[in-house]
Amino acid sequence: MIAKEKLVMPVFQLEKDKIYFPNPSLAEEDGLLAIGGDLSVERLFLAYTNGIFPWFNPGEPYLWWCPKERFIIRPENIHVSHSLKKFMRKHDIAIKYNRDFKDTMHRCRVLREQEGTWITDEMEEAYYHFHKEQLAVSVEAYVDQELAGGLYGVSIGKCFFGESMFTLKENGSKIALVLLAEFLQEQNFVFIDCQFHTEHLESMGGEHISYAEYMEMIHKGMGR
Repeated sequence: MIAKEKLVMPVFQLEKDKIYFPNPSLAEEDGLLAIGGDLSVERLFLAYTNGIFPWFNPGEPYLWWCPKERFIIRPENIHVSHSLKKFMRKHDIAIKYNRDFKDTMHRCRVLREQEGTWITDEMEEAYYHFHKEQLAVSVEAYVDQELAGGLYGVSIGKCFFGESMFTLKENGSKIALVLLAEFLQEQNFVFIDCQFHTEHLESMGGEHISYAEYMEMIHKGMGR
């Protein structure tokens, strides 16, 4: 359930033994909605199906976000640049799903550790449990039979919520995203949630939408 009560503190404090969130409309301007709780499968499922996601630095309490403006890619609108198309024609390209979820998520973490990453030991464990419930997916791209890059995310109904990417070889993560989008389009998925805007993702077809439209798409993707 999503609680309807008004905030009585600057940030709503969650309890570990109760699976709920405050009304997403109560999020602060930067999107911060709540603090605390846990990373259980049940709470993560409730979060994602209401446009909420965890994001916090190592050593911080769990922080839950629900931005009022969302950034997504519609699978049918994925943009493949001329140079990437040329690269893919020149090489043997392949994709695998769930090759090794733990490994893919950890590679995403290692890639960002020098810059600072939200992928902590607790996050790795929590999303692996989500993966075992068939709610989180890893995607790996191969170039000339060698692992080139990948990504992982949450997949619920016909909605895909991207979490992080890694690249080992030229265009590795781009290829993973492009082939994932093509697959999701075939499966009638409604969106890939990018969480935050980047120029790179905008160049690949990303667009801003309102939270209201985002939730309409979630409802459509979940057949509500």
